[in-house]
Amino acid sequence: MTLPETPDPSAVVGGSRAALARALTLIENARGGAPQLLAALAPHCGRAHVVGITGAPGAGKSTLINALLGELLGRGRRIAVLAVDPSSPVSGGALLGDRIRMGEHGADERVFIRSLSARGHLGGLSRTTAQLVDVLDAAGFEVVVVETVGVGQSEVDVRHVADTNIVVCPPGLGDELQAIKAGILETADILVVSKADAPQAAHTVRDLEIACGGRRRGAWAVQVLPIVATAGEGIAELADAIAAHARVAGAGRRRASPGAGVVAAPAATDDELFAQIAAWRARGHGVALATVVRTWGSSPRPEGSHLAVERGGAFVGSVSGGCIEGAVIGEAKEVIADGRPRLLEFGVSDERAWEVGLACGGRVQVYVERIGEDAGSEVGA
Repeated sequence: MTLPETPDPSAVVGGSRAALARALTLIENARGGAPQLLAALAPHCGRAHVVGITGAPGAGKSTLINALLGELLGRGRRIAVLAVDPSSPVSGGALLGDRIRMGEHGADERVFIRSLSARGHLGGLSRTTAQLVDVLDAAGFEVVVVETVGVGQSEVDVRHVADTNIVVCPPGLGDELQAIKAGILETADILVVSKADAPQAAHTVRDLEIACGGRRRGAWAVQVLPIVATAGEGIAELADAIAAHARVAGAGRRRASPGAGVVAAPAATDDELFAQIAAWRARGHGVALATVVRTWGSSPRPEGSHLAVERGGAFVGSVSGGCIEGAVIGEAKEVIADGRPRLLEFGVSDERAWEVGLACGGRVQVYVERIGEDAGSEVGA
């Protein structure tokens, strides 16, 4: 029997692992039906606590997650893991080897592990990570762990997805601590010193406590925990800290980020996009067209890319692959209403791009104009 390409949302919510796997593939590959599936799953989202685990390459993130899975399973939790691997700059593929180090718990029905490639996306995650988390959330997993690729100082996309951010630091940071403390360390709710049985680990713990001493994120005081994951030392304390932070900070940070709830459709051809515009206008609906007119740095859509928006917020095409679609759609609806075109600019630098929602980095200019003189006449009808 041939399985349908687009899974039944009720099957995903009902816990079908086959439907869940197909749903994740549909979203990750931006196939037709992805926005509709996410819209159907949206009412079931908002229950999962998302734990982001990031750190430098080789810090021990996957080994830590494997030990944490065992502890959380012992506490009766259902856990999903999204492990993002770097993509090859030559082939574009990825080894997807993180789940090998978590294989001890992979056969447990309460665990679902999915490896995915960053596909060249900067920031430590893939472009679709937040939407994949939504699918796992809707499927009823109580905890969703997101492991980033090995990151450096400024790759902080995970802070927009995770409710609890854990930064894993290997022992012996030394002077390197000064170089990174203004970057990913400032995103941490919990700092983990991995391989804490190493001779330099105690110094690293002390240095981190000094660097972050007294620092608070809202009502939460940042914690520094030494852990030996291979021996299970400190894992129970980490699980306790995650639970304590969840009680303080709550869940759903990703759904409050810029553009939350808006998922870009696959980039449409010009023929498809203008056919949809014609159909909307034939029904008397106001329409605006957004066009990428200039890019700098690592913008994900080239100049000339289009996004068409109908007065109610329906859209086709993409100007950013999801990073700023929500903001552009909001501006487009205003353009439909008042008829005044706008030149929008998102992103100020690769370092600060996440602050304005352009998670991929770089800058992009988007020109938004109303299509047809009568396009706004039926607004509100």
